[in-house]
Amino acid sequence: MSHQEHSSQFALLAQRRFAPFFWTQFLGAANDNLFKFAFTVLVTYQLSLDWLPRAQAGLVIGALFILPYVLFSATSGQLADKYDKTRLIRFIKSLEIAIMVIAAWGFFTVNVPALLGCVLLLGLHSTLFGPVKYAYLPQQLSERELTGGNGMVEMGTFVAILLGNVAGGILIATPQVGPQHVAIACLGLAVLGRLTAQVIPMSPAADPSLQINWNPVTETWRNLKLAHQQLAVFRSLLGISWMWFFGAVFLSNFPSFAKDVLHGNEQVASLLLVVFSVGIGVGSLLCELMSRRHVEIGLVPLGAIGMSIFAIDLYFASRGLPPADSLTIAQFMAQVAHWRVLADLCLVALFAGLYSVPMYALIQLRSQASHRARIIAANNILNAIFMIASSVAAGALLSSGLTIPQLFLVVGLANAVVAFYIFLIVPEYLLRFVAFIVSRLIYRFKVTGDESIPTTGPAVLVCNHVSFIDAVLVMAASPRPIRFLMDHRIFATPVLGWLFKLGKAIPIAPQKEDPATYEAAFAKARAVLDDGELLCIFPEGGITRDGTLQPFKGGVMKLLEGKEAMPVVPMALTNLWGSFFSRVESGTAMVKPFRRGLWSRVGLVAAEPLKANEVSPELLQRRVGDLLGRA
Repeated sequence: MSHQEHSSQFALLAQRRFAPFFWTQFLGAANDNLFKFAFTVLVTYQLSLDWLPRAQAGLVIGALFILPYVLFSATSGQLADKYDKTRLIRFIKSLEIAIMVIAAWGFFTVNVPALLGCVLLLGLHSTLFGPVKYAYLPQQLSERELTGGNGMVEMGTFVAILLGNVAGGILIATPQVGPQHVAIACLGLAVLGRLTAQVIPMSPAADPSLQINWNPVTETWRNLKLAHQQLAVFRSLLGISWMWFFGAVFLSNFPSFAKDVLHGNEQVASLLLVVFSVGIGVGSLLCELMSRRHVEIGLVPLGAIGMSIFAIDLYFASRGLPPADSLTIAQFMAQVAHWRVLADLCLVALFAGLYSVPMYALIQLRSQASHRARIIAANNILNAIFMIASSVAAGALLSSGLTIPQLFLVVGLANAVVAFYIFLIVPEYLLRFVAFIVSRLIYRFKVTGDESIPTTGPAVLVCNHVSFIDAVLVMAASPRPIRFLMDHRIFATPVLGWLFKLGKAIPIAPQKEDPATYEAAFAKARAVLDDGELLCIFPEGGITRDGTLQPFKGGVMKLLEGKEAMPVVPMALTNLWGSFFSRVESGTAMVKPFRRGLWSRVGLVAAEPLKANEVSPELLQRRVGDLLGRA
């Protein structure tokens, strides 16, 4: 069986090039979270330290863990490009064993400063591993396997986080011998991770001649400038970093939230983490289902909306809960009011999964392959800066007198403001969200032949023109952004016109009516193709008035002048005639809602690309007509 023929992504777990790496990553994530959560519970519930207040313990531990991301991410990105990734992984896992030996001594002697030092060292371990992880997969997996492989790793990470947190909470709560049990478990997981790393196949260096810049400040700045060269990628990095800011506020405050607000014991704190982890895992899996195996960044606004709604509701759900002694899980679950708290936490996490996974996928798809590890390193740096800022801001707000529920409210409101700003400066997210809503909730949209749309490089998409939302539906069929050449009159349409302007569609007028606009439109369209982007044109020149395919005009040939090898993809929108956004016999559109009811079936069919020197308006019209007849 070739690499491309696997029945599902789970088949990768039977292959040496993936399975040992998967389990190495899984064990490392489980160990990090077992250690951190057990240590947090230890200093929150079992110890009383004047120099480390219980309410601040989670914030301090979280800040120490991510500090190495700021200091060493730039260097780790270079190491991942310069050296064999498998040798690097084995070294990192050996380092983990050494760290856990120190941690075991710290747990056995209950030496809090030593354990805080281990938190810092574990952060360094994770900093080194992050870029290697994202650079290893593209080397070992084919293009068709990459999305599935990344999905498996993300799923495994969420499960590992869940199991690590649960195990940490249970082990540390064992009377008298809890710290010793945690020490043994952490050391055992580190040894297992090193054994699985030994079986990972070799993964040659991408750039052995790379000169390492050991100055973290200048290299960090260089990586951020590198990421900034692709604005959509850079702004997605910022969006992901905000998600970590948002999530860190919740994760670092769960022990105190469980103890001081919900009046629960250590197991209740573990339950909150279980619910949160399950929510993230479910949200991440839903991305695959809701996006129909495409990278669907239209899910990002949906995720942001849900994060704010349920974070705000969590504030109201956790106000005024009756005081109680340390509740067990059974006692906690017996109170109906607590179910709303758990539902809010789960849904906050679920929508965070919908928000973050498409952003990660966009970064992987659009980053330069030769610099992907360093782009990931830049992402880690930004994540760390935002998480440290989260710890500082949350600590300051709590010290100023805010309660933890009020902190959740503030973060939920801030998320709404940040999300609105991101969608204004990166309109592609908003446009894809509209396309997602139209293609999933207004119509039942089926795409056939979408593999004909090139995944890289410039191409011209040629489509029939049936309705005012043709561009939205074509956009929904492609994971890549598309620029549109469309009738200038559509820009006068309320709402839709604003959206198309936001999406940088290019208005075109008939040559006889406005020669200047006509020539300017083609100049802009050719510049789009020169930049390696996709361009869609509707050669009929206007929306059909009777539902039939109109003659194709010669403008498409003007567009293709001097571009003999340019791929031209014929496409056909089907069954749209007679719907709300199309004209009817009266010639008027958008006057009779629910004309065909909700979720009426519409589709798009794409044919194999042609070369520009092979096409003519008549040939393209025949090809589109054939697609309509086939639908």
